[in-house]
Amino acid sequence: MKNRRSIFRLTAYNQDYYGGGLLLLLGLVVVAEGWTYEVGSLNQMGPGFFPVALGAILAIIGMAIAAGARREQDTSESADDDFQPEWRGWICIVVGVVAFVVLGKYSGLLPASFAVVFISALGDRENTILSALCLATGICLFSVIVFWWALKVQLPLFSWGN
Repeated sequence: MKNRRSIFRLTAYNQDYYGGGLLLLLGLVVVAEGWTYEVGSLNQMGPGFFPVALGAILAIIGMAIAAGARREQDTSESADDDFQPEWRGWICIVVGVVAFVVLGKYSGLLPASFAVVFISALGDRENTILSALCLATGICLFSVIVFWWALKVQLPLFSWGN
């Protein structure tokens, strides 16, 4: 009987190749959806300009990752058999995004930005609580400067209940 984990046997080549392909596909979908809106020009940007630009950048990054994928000769079978999904990272990122949505609606930009970065940073086993706290504080300062002050995003810094 074959090992049931054989479907999870991804070498570094496969991970880079499939990850790049996924980014390319996602970027192309975003570009296609963005074209359904008015794109405009650099002088008068339409609502589709930003999604098309980000989708194109994402597709280019995906192509670069897939093109740079190299097949590594792995002689040890035990390295493939020890594959474990990184559940902590997945859970922290999903919980961070949910916290951003909820806190963004009821508490404002600053608590939402802090929560998404702090919770997501804890998904990395190498991060400590102090490093996640410093990172979240720095991103909060950055988000206030860029999104609230410079771009005038219509999300208040603090909002106590709604």
